[in-house]
Amino acid sequence: MLFHKQNFTNRFHELGDAFYQQQAPSPLHKPHLVHINHHAASLLDQSAAALNNDQFRDFACGNSTHPDTRPIAAIYAGHQFGHFVSQLGDGRALLLGEIKNSAGEHWEIQLKGAGMTPYSRQGDGRAVLRSSIREYLCSEAMFGLGIATTRALAMVNSEEEVFREQLETGAVIVRLAPSFIRFGSFELFASRGQHEQVKTLADFVISHYYPDILQQSEASLSSSKSANPYQLLFAEVVKKTALMIAQWQSVGFAHGVMNTDNMSILGLTLDYGPFGFLDSYQPDHICNHSDHQGRYSFKNQPGIAHWNLARLAEALLSLMTIDEATEALSVYEETYSQNYMRLMRRKLGFFKQPVNDKQHQNQDLLIAPLLNLMAKNQVDYTLFFRQLADFKSPAQQSKSVRDLFPDREAFDAWLVHYEHALEQTPITTEQRREKMNRINPKYILRNYMAETAIKKATEENDYSEIDKIFTLMQSPYDEHPDMLHYAGFPPDWASSISLSCSS
Repeated sequence: MLFHKQNFTNRFHELGDAFYQQQAPSPLHKPHLVHINHHAASLLDQSAAALNNDQFRDFACGNSTHPDTRPIAAIYAGHQFGHFVSQLGDGRALLLGEIKNSAGEHWEIQLKGAGMTPYSRQGDGRAVLRSSIREYLCSEAMFGLGIATTRALAMVNSEEEVFREQLETGAVIVRLAPSFIRFGSFELFASRGQHEQVKTLADFVISHYYPDILQQSEASLSSSKSANPYQLLFAEVVKKTALMIAQWQSVGFAHGVMNTDNMSILGLTLDYGPFGFLDSYQPDHICNHSDHQGRYSFKNQPGIAHWNLARLAEALLSLMTIDEATEALSVYEETYSQNYMRLMRRKLGFFKQPVNDKQHQNQDLLIAPLLNLMAKNQVDYTLFFRQLADFKSPAQQSKSVRDLFPDREAFDAWLVHYEHALEQTPITTEQRREKMNRINPKYILRNYMAETAIKKATEENDYSEIDKIFTLMQSPYDEHPDMLHYAGFPPDWASSISLSCSS
């Protein structure tokens, strides 16, 4: 039996039917496995080889279930493009249950694209191969970059016809996460005045995902100042979200649809749609062509995350005071700024704590002028930082990094200040280069790469490009000499790729 040695549990199911509706997956016509993620399989104490069979294929697309699964669609609300929608929910995703692995970790198993649910809102509940490939590749790309994310265990395609702008084939992704609970999960019950359900959900999250909060709260009972566990919960979500956004900004990742129902209570990158990694550095970049006002542009992401956290705070006001919520939320900007600046300093090669404030200031003052210069010159974000690792001195500077700038004189002026700051750091050129290459990826999932894999899969039934890119994204900081064609500039046609919420 599949997963016969596993501890299959259904903790979310135990919350009660106010939080979900039971829903069996819809059978998928003539399914076949496209890919299995052996790294994610290990999270379930499995190997890819053990899952490469018809039994797992049928499980992965919803054509059969494990005896212990309790398929459910979760209900939630959310602010979509700034407007509150009072009821949303898993419109094309089903939570099957979770597996407790040998390390004691719980991993929820969710099928995305397994058919209609009570929350499909006139949709068919299906995912198509095109969008499934994008999420499958990007969730692993984010993991490879060291950014908190949901994972993809496997992808199944089929001969079932699904209509979007045109006829496409229906596909399913098996997604893994410790939890898929969202900000919108709390917003739903708060908007209905169902404060007991808000508390039940908060207690569930604290108990299973933030157990240290219980210890802090209990310890505070013996002190003069008691700690509200729900304020502590919110404060942890604020910090995790701030770190995640700082990481997004540091690698040039744009999510595209930062609605509150797409924000994880665990600070995970969740729900990949019209995402995009920056090619040239454009802070105003909008990766989602459905976002006509640019609400979710790249530069707006830190502020949007703060706004979304404020909506979560409002949903938790039955559990904490406004003053407690304000206090916890107030650390967002500092937490984000500290993490972002730390990451950007490291991207520039400054790895040790400055010995004084002046040295610290000299390093930080390099960042904004550089980004402005990159934006003005439309410099490729990933290529620049990777090539900057080869910098030695203005006299010996790498020709390639200088040639990224049409305005070379302006860049040379910046280099003078950069060299001066480097001279104050106790690290050799080779040590700096090695360290910079561990934080500045050589490879990112550019949109044209995903598009190439999609075209081969959908037009030629050739999944080899998926496997090739997937493997590359698992170690994006390594050289991969046989993959160097993915490390250069995107082709000219890449700029014509259009992505929307349906992507």
